[in-house]
Amino acid sequence: MIEIGKHHALKITKQVEHGLYLADESGEEILMPNRYCPENFNLEDTIEVFVYLDNEKMKIATNLTPKILLNEFALLQVKAVTDVGAFMDWGLDKDLMVPFSEQKQRMEEGRWYIVYLDIDKKSDRLYASNKMEKHLQNEDVTLKEGDKVELLVWQATDLGFSVIVNNTHKGLIYENEIFRKLNIGDKLDGYVKKIREDNKIDVSIQALGYENFNDTNTELIYRTLLENVGFMAVTDKSSPEEIYLKFGMSKKAFKKSIGALYKQRKILIQPDGIKLI
Repeated sequence: MIEIGKHHALKITKQVEHGLYLADESGEEILMPNRYCPENFNLEDTIEVFVYLDNEKMKIATNLTPKILLNEFALLQVKAVTDVGAFMDWGLDKDLMVPFSEQKQRMEEGRWYIVYLDIDKKSDRLYASNKMEKHLQNEDVTLKEGDKVELLVWQATDLGFSVIVNNTHKGLIYENEIFRKLNIGDKLDGYVKKIREDNKIDVSIQALGYENFNDTNTELIYRTLLENVGFMAVTDKSSPEEIYLKFGMSKKAFKKSIGALYKQRKILIQPDGIKLI
């Protein structure tokens, strides 16, 4: 079955006046209208498409890339507000509706909101929801400390930033562990730092543990030194901002990494900077 709201790799089965018919392995066929068809193709070619319903409630395929997929979250902008709800730009010709019943507060034209893409089981129509809590859960957390996860920056709090973890859970990045500018809607990789007794998830945007300081970050510093003729005017006394600007890591990570390089006798730590041996 060709599911709505997702990408599919479908085979071109025939060409008609209105476009191309594509089919999955089960034999189900859908139309790809002419405006979306590739210029060059052959029958039996397999192409990547996104599937949704048109105004006649028919499945159609498009080569346009949506800004959000089914059961995922994204930051989208409201293009218009009407009597039935808000309509958001999600990268397709047909705007995405957010019914009033799915708005945490009344949306305003031109503003940006984090939303979740859901499907109405009765009509098979896609819609967006701004009621975030109903689509996130921390009751059943199968993650463990140290796991690499996908993050979406959700909202600023007094403690730091709330994030959506793997499109499923709520997490938190603490303010004092942020060494780069974060914006609502940013997508980035992170690491599970701690899972609390109440299943709240603390997240780090830097890899954890010894491996971080003796591998990825250490290699980055060594490579950066090579690119700068073996010397950089930065030390463990430099400000966290300067260190992040040069290496994209926290001061703590930097100090441990240059310590590892020093023990490996690959660098000298001098009063005015670090130098390759």
